[in-house]
Amino acid sequence: MGNSALKAHLETAQKTGVFQLTGKGLTEFPEDLQKLTSNLRTIDLSNNKIELLPPLIGKFSFLKSLALNNNKLTTLPEELCKLKKLETLHLNGNHLRQLPAAFGQLSALKTLSLSGNQLRTVPTQLSGLRHLDVVDLSKNQIQNVPDTVGELQAIELNLNQNQISQISVQISHCPRLKVLRLEENCLELSMLPQSILSDSQISLLAVEGNLFEIKKLRELEGYDKYMERFTATKKKFA
Repeated sequence: MGNSALKAHLETAQKTGVFQLTGKGLTEFPEDLQKLTSNLRTIDLSNNKIELLPPLIGKFSFLKSLALNNNKLTTLPEELCKLKKLETLHLNGNHLRQLPAAFGQLSALKTLSLSGNQLRTVPTQLSGLRHLDVVDLSKNQIQNVPDTVGELQAIELNLNQNQISQISVQISHCPRLKVLRLEENCLELSMLPQSILSDSQISLLAVEGNLFEIKKLRELEGYDKYMERFTATKKKFA
């Protein structure tokens, strides 16, 4: 892509606050964007070949939405965690194994998508995020869900298509968790904490494609309580 095309995109972005350049084979984050650190509210560089997010990302202090789906990122810079206004972060289809240590400082974050990466556990940093609504960790290599998950503030947690065989009973203590997706994992029925059914806020539990028949779920203690929540929620949205 020529400089003139990039220049045109930059001029538009200066007016709109949105910089979108997807599917252009970019191998690096456009350095020229730093001229717009105070203008940009949205950056979308999905479907490129970007391997590294530079430290200058931390300078976009008004950024609300950042999308880098389907790139070649293996790590994220600590500077990313300075984006105090960031509400939406989409990083699906990269090669990320972990999140920066200071990730919990993204205090405005509401939506986080990390589907199709190489995470092996639910990142503990997520527990510090107070405004988180939706977390998508599907299609990773997560094998267990640790105790720290009990502090997660999310309303929806998607763990579909991982390798989960163990879940901490603390998950039933999540204060706002309504939707828990665990489809296509490696769960035995005995490894599913019954407190999810009997003693949690969860009103939609999706567990198809594990190592047990769905109808066996109905035999568990607390299933009736779960169904009460399920039905009440369904009525609300009907």
